[in-house]
Amino acid sequence: MKFTFNMIDWLARAPGLSDTSQWLAWSKQPYAIDPQAPLAKLTELPMMMARRLNTGSKLAVECGLACLRRHSIDAVLYTSRHGELERNYRILHALATEQMVSPTDFAMSVHNSAVGNLTITSKQPIVSSSLSAGLDTFQQGLCEVACLLQSGYQRVLMVDFDGFLPEFYHPMLPKNMPVWPYAVAFVFEVGNGFACSSQRGGDGDEPVFPQSLQFLQHYLSDQQQFMISGEKLQWFWSRS
Repeated sequence: MKFTFNMIDWLARAPGLSDTSQWLAWSKQPYAIDPQAPLAKLTELPMMMARRLNTGSKLAVECGLACLRRHSIDAVLYTSRHGELERNYRILHALATEQMVSPTDFAMSVHNSAVGNLTITSKQPIVSSSLSAGLDTFQQGLCEVACLLQSGYQRVLMVDFDGFLPEFYHPMLPKNMPVWPYAVAFVFEVGNGFACSSQRGGDGDEPVFPQSLQFLQHYLSDQQQFMISGEKLQWFWSRS
């Protein structure tokens, strides 16, 4: 599999990391992200909508709104490995303990909740979709972006995110799996600035950072060639 595109903008949010200078410092020598570090104040997301969203979705919609304000976007793709797991856990816990299920939790529990709330809040009826593909969620999302660009969409916004993973699941998770919320947004257009090819050989080991943050780290540190490992594939990147 091979594809190319230009990346013209990015935004990212994680505990203790928000502005460009913080991410640039992190990229030079990536350090562990402290789940207890504060999240940056929301500036794009209306308060009433923020109250309805879980942490990961708040960050994802916040980044998406900022990108929509900066650019004319033709299509949007949101990728999330775990989706609304916080909310789904609350629903399962309520059912297991014979309590009432929150109507808001029920209505907002679907995987495309974040991207749906982005288009509602921005009042822009943009072509949008949501994708999940396990360890390779980000990379498979980029394959979808390549298809959208080849289909004629001029500029595509992709946001990769996850929220807090409920403590109930922690004992069953791989050792390195991030359990903190983050969101990374990229704006892509047709071009040859980045080229990606894949080959079999991924080790399937859980990385310290999700694929989107690995990609961002390589990008900000100006690496011309790098590799991101997946479940069964290795993704080789080069930039011109």
